[in-house]
Amino acid sequence: MKKHEMLTVWEKSIVTISSPMLVIVVGRLMRKMLPVSAVRKGKETWHLEISVGGLVSALLGLKEFEARWIGWAGVNVPDEAGQRALEKALAEKKCIPVFLDEEIVHQYYNGYCNNILWPLFHYLGLPQEDRLATTRSFQSQFDAYKKANQMFADVVNKYYEEGDVVWCHDYHLMFLPKCLKEHNNTMKVGWFLHTPFPSSEIHRTLPSRSELLRSVLAADLVGFHTYDYARHFVSACTRILGLEGTPEGVEDQGKLTRIAAFPIGIDSERFIRALKLPQVQDHIKELQERFAGRKVMLGVDRLDMIKGIPQKILAFEKFLEENPKWRDKVVLLQIAVPTRTDVPEYQKLTSQVHEIVGRINGRFGTLSAVPIHHLDRSLDFHALCALYAVTDVALVTSLRDGMNLVSYEFVACQASKKGVLILSEFAGAAQSLGAGAILVNPWNITEVAASIGYALNMPADERERRHHHNFMHVTTHTSQEWAATFVSELNDTIVEAQIRTRQIPPLLPIREAVNCYSRSHNRLIILGFNATLTEALDALGRRYGQIRDMDLRLHPDVKEPLKKLCDDQNTTVVVLSGSDRSVLDDNFGNYNMWLAAENGMFLRPTKGEWMTTMPENLHMDWVESVKHVFEYFTERTPRSHFELRETSLVWNYKYADVEFGRLQARDLLQHLWTGPISNASVDVVQGSRSVEVRAVGVTKGAAIDRILGEIVRDKGINKPIDYVLCVGHFLTKDEDVYTFFEPDLPIEVPAAAARNTVTNSFGGVPAPKISNNGVSPSRSARLKKQRSLTILEKRANTHGSAVFWRPVVQDRLSLHEGSSVLDLKGDDYFSCAVGRKRSNARYLLGSSDDVVTLVKELSECSVSNLS
Repeated sequence: MKKHEMLTVWEKSIVTISSPMLVIVVGRLMRKMLPVSAVRKGKETWHLEISVGGLVSALLGLKEFEARWIGWAGVNVPDEAGQRALEKALAEKKCIPVFLDEEIVHQYYNGYCNNILWPLFHYLGLPQEDRLATTRSFQSQFDAYKKANQMFADVVNKYYEEGDVVWCHDYHLMFLPKCLKEHNNTMKVGWFLHTPFPSSEIHRTLPSRSELLRSVLAADLVGFHTYDYARHFVSACTRILGLEGTPEGVEDQGKLTRIAAFPIGIDSERFIRALKLPQVQDHIKELQERFAGRKVMLGVDRLDMIKGIPQKILAFEKFLEENPKWRDKVVLLQIAVPTRTDVPEYQKLTSQVHEIVGRINGRFGTLSAVPIHHLDRSLDFHALCALYAVTDVALVTSLRDGMNLVSYEFVACQASKKGVLILSEFAGAAQSLGAGAILVNPWNITEVAASIGYALNMPADERERRHHHNFMHVTTHTSQEWAATFVSELNDTIVEAQIRTRQIPPLLPIREAVNCYSRSHNRLIILGFNATLTEALDALGRRYGQIRDMDLRLHPDVKEPLKKLCDDQNTTVVVLSGSDRSVLDDNFGNYNMWLAAENGMFLRPTKGEWMTTMPENLHMDWVESVKHVFEYFTERTPRSHFELRETSLVWNYKYADVEFGRLQARDLLQHLWTGPISNASVDVVQGSRSVEVRAVGVTKGAAIDRILGEIVRDKGINKPIDYVLCVGHFLTKDEDVYTFFEPDLPIEVPAAAARNTVTNSFGGVPAPKISNNGVSPSRSARLKKQRSLTILEKRANTHGSAVFWRPVVQDRLSLHEGSSVLDLKGDDYFSCAVGRKRSNARYLLGSSDDVVTLVKELSECSVSNLS
C-alpha cells in the first residue's frame, strides 16, 4: 500500500494545507464557544450542529493562520465504525475528536474538572458533602485527569507539523502544556484560562496544586482575562512553588514563562448587523408593545451558583419594597439557561429561584401584570438581540465570573436605547466596562437595590456618556482582536525565549566528560556541597522539614561512588563549600579528599589539620554589630534563621513566607548599609533566599589558587594537572571559581564561557582576556590574578591595626605555585552549575541527582582504570 493511501480521513483532508497552522485544543467540542456539537443518527451517521460566536468568531480575524480544532466530542463512541464516521464528519469542519471512554469521562470531566477545579476556581472551595470520600477520590480523579490530558497530547502530537502554534484552553487541560513540551520542547504552546484563577490561599488547598502549576508553566505563554487572575497565578507560583515572580511572568532557573492578561471580547459587528434584520426588528416591535409603559430590566445567565440569580431577585424585591411607585412601572425579565440538571445542588438552586420568583410575583403582581418574568430556557440569537435592544437596565450580579460576555452583548445592542449596565465587581468584565457601568457588590442587597433606583432615574446625558465609553470599548476590543493579540504575543515570546536560551549554557555532556577523565593522567575534581552533594530539595527548600533540612547531609547514593573516586591515586577531590569546618568534617571525615570550608578560607586534607588562607591582618570587628541586626530580623521573620561562621554571617529566609521574607530582606539591607557596615571592608552577597556578609574579596575563585598550591606541596605532584571538573550550586559572586581556569587555557573557550570570563575579576584585578591566536596570557597578568589575597591584606591594613581574628596557620605560598601545575587543554576542562541556568559555568546539571549520576560514572571509570 502506498503511503498516501494509509492516511486517515483527517490526514487526507489536510494534505494541501500549508503551515503554519493554529491548533486549538479544547476540553469539549460541544461547548457553546466551540465550532460543533455531534448527535449520532445511526451506526455510521452523525449530525453536526454548527456554532458561531465565541472562539470560532474570535479566530476569524487571524488571517495568517488556519485553525484546526482538537477536542472531546462530548459523546461516548465505543465502536470503531462510529469513531471513523465521526472523524470523517468532523474533518470537513477542520475538527479532530479525542475519544474518551465513559470511566475516563466520569473521573476526568465530571469528577476532577467539574467537581473539583471549577468550584475551587470560583471560590466555592473543595467538595464538602462527604469530605472523607472526596479526599479518597482525589487521587483517582487526578490520575484520570492526567491520563485524559495525555490522550489529548497524543492526538496533538499525531497531527502537529513544524511551525504550528498550539493553543490550549481552560482548566480541563492544565496538564497538557507539560505533556506537549515533554514530547517536543520546541513546540509553540500557549494556554488560556477562561475562568477566574483564585488567590494562592484558595489554590493551595488543592492536593495536586504544585503539579498543576508546574504543568501550566511548561507553556510559553499563559493568559488570563484580567490582571487580578494573572497576579493570583504568579502569587501561587511564588508562594507554593517558591519561584521568582517578575513583571513579565514567572522565572524558574532562567526559564521564563510569560504571564499576561488578555481580556476577551465578542464579535460586536455580528450583534450590530443582527439588529438591522427584519425578523429582529419585528421582534423588537413586539416586545415594545408587550411592555409599553414599563421599564425593562434584563438578566441573562446560566442557572448556576456563581451567577447570583437569587441575590439579583432579592435585590429587585427590596427595590419594589422601598419604591411603591415603581411596582407597576418596571419588569424584570430573567433568562435562566438550565445547566447540569442532574446535579442535586443545581436542582436545589432551581427550586430556590422558582420559590423566590413565585413569592415576589404573588406579593407585587396583579391580574394583568407580574414584576418578574422568569424563563428556564435559552433564547435563539435573534430573539436575544431583540431583547437586549429593548432593555433599559441590564443586571449582571455574578458572585464570581471569569469575564461574563452578556454585559458586552448588551452594550453592543444598545446604540439606540443607551441603557444602563449594573455590573458585579466580581465579574471579569468589571475591569473593562467598569467606567461606564454601575459596579455593585451582589452580596450587598441594599446596594444593588439602590443601584437599580439610580439606573432607572439616571439622566439621559449621563446614560449616553456611560454607554459611549462602553460601546467604544466593546467595538474595538473584539474577540478577533483578542485572539490576534494572544497569538502575536505568543510568537514574540518564543523569539524572546530563543534569545534567552542562547545565553544559557548547555547540559553537561556526561559521556564526553567521563571519556576525557579516562584519558587524563592527573585529575582535579572540585565539588560544591549544599544542593550539589546533598539530596535534592524543592524550590522552597523543603525535603523533610526545616529542622532536618538545616542539618546538611551527604546524598546517600553518592557515598560509595565518591569514596571510589577519592581512592584513585590519580584523582584529587576537593569539596569547596560555604559551610563551616564542623559540617564538612561530619560529612567527609572518612574520605581521602581535601576540604575547603567557608568559601576556601579554611583548608585541610582529611588526613591532616585545618589551615587558613586568610590574611593575617583581616579585620572582623564588624561581626558583632551585624550579628545584632541579623538577630533582630530573625526574631521578626517567622521561620528564618542565621548562621554565625568564623569569617561570615548568613541570614536565611527560605523557609519563611516568600513575599514577607523578601520585604524583610530589603529592610535588613537598608539597616546594614546605613549602620554596621557603612564603613566596613565587607561584601554583602544576596542569594535567592539569603543575605550573607563576608570579608571583602572573599570568594571561592579568590581562594582556589591558594588551595591548589597547598595541594601541590602536600601531595608532591610531579606531573601537571591535565583534567579539571568543577561542579557546584554556587552564589553568583562565587562563580569566579568556574572562570578561574579559563584564562590559562591555550585555546578559545566556548562562547557561553568566554562571554562571561572577560569581565571577571579576582580581588579587584580584571582577569586577562583569552587571545584569539591561542597564546597564553602574559606572566604579569598571571601574577596579578594570583596575588588577590595580598591585595586583601593591603586593604585590611588601611583600616587600622585592630585584629579581631587571627589565623590558625600563618604559612604562605610562593607566588604562582598553584597555577603553575596546570596543563589544560580546552576540551579537558568542565565547569558545571547545578540547578542554575544563569551561570558563568560552561555547562549545566539539573539537580544533585544528576551529580550523583556523574560521580557514579566517573567512579566506575576509576575502578576500571585501576584494574
